Amino acid sequence: MKYTIAVIPGDGIGPEVTNQAKKALDAVAEVYDHIFLYEEAQMGSCAIEATGNPLPEKTIEICKKADAILFGAIGDPKYDNDPSLRIRPEQGLLKLRKELDLFCNVNPVKAYDQLIKNSPLKREIIKGTDIVIFRELTSGIYFGKKEVSKDGKNAFDVCSYCEDEISRIAHLAFKAAQGRKKKVTLIDKSNVLETSKLWRKTVTEIAKQYKNVALEHMYADNAAMKLILKPKSFDVVLTDNLFGDIFSDEVSVISGSIGLLSSSSIGNNNALFAPVHGTFSEAKGKDIANPLASILSAAMLLEHLGLLEEADAIERAVEKSLDLNITTEDIKGKNKYAASTSKVGDFIADYILNQEDSNLNFINIHAGQSTII
Repeated sequence: MKYTIAVIPGDGIGPEVTNQAKKALDAVAEVYDHIFLYEEAQMGSCAIEATGNPLPEKTIEICKKADAILFGAIGDPKYDNDPSLRIRPEQGLLKLRKELDLFCNVNPVKAYDQLIKNSPLKREIIKGTDIVIFRELTSGIYFGKKEVSKDGKNAFDVCSYCEDEISRIAHLAFKAAQGRKKKVTLIDKSNVLETSKLWRKTVTEIAKQYKNVALEHMYADNAAMKLILKPKSFDVVLTDNLFGDIFSDEVSVISGSIGLLSSSSIGNNNALFAPVHGTFSEAKGKDIANPLASILSAAMLLEHLGLLEEADAIERAVEKSLDLNITTEDIKGKNKYAASTSKVGDFIADYILNQEDSNLNFINIHAGQSTII
């Protein structure tokens, strides 16, 4: 099969980790007889520098025509350190979500056995955790009317939702739960927010269509505590844009490294796949960034295209890299020598191409030897 993939490397470490995801996709293409055509596009601070626009029209055109979008990261310290700048990198991502109507953000969170020791949480608390967060992505407070008074002493941000915006992501969350542990937890603040009351009313009504899925309601402040104290009690988490943004980062501690958290942003006609981590600008160009989140995002991309066996090959390759300690500095564990970004990417591709090889062969090759024993 032939697929066109829009690639937006973005800023900071984005280009480096995205290149490793492409290595994995290229290996999949070779083994499973596919053709992936990459169309590269700009977004973020690099696009501002080149065009004055964080999201050029050409990028939108490329994304709309693609079968899927692979994205790196967005942002730059100079914008973070000067909030007064009116044109900002993140405006490009927000606009792309709106242009493509990418209303559903999916964030899987898994406790890898090999990395439990890296988490600040106790083993008995997080072992076996497997959560998927469904975050509404194109409405809410991030997209509402914003205003600052002339004297700069008063400001407001409007949070607005309509029933249709809630309904479409709720159906996706319930359908996902049917293939998992059959439980959806709606996180809101319906005790104080009118938008949350609408969320609770709408989701409760939709739940009646999914009789084999249990619906749990939880206030956001209570959920923030329970996600850390009892993460295994969650399956599918459904929430709005703001809460979803916060909780996705909170649960990153469960995995042992934010460098393993992948995500997808899905609409009716388009889908974007990207690591959860940011630009990590201090590591830019040093070949030390963890590429596994980007590589796992590529696996989500394949799954979205219906290539389930191919996606599984990437996921097994990531598991193998963790088993053999072929990992970057942030998760190297007992391994004395951390692998570089590019070496981890090389290993993932090698595993996909040679899935029948022994652990010894992989260790020898990726320790620098040139002959498979």
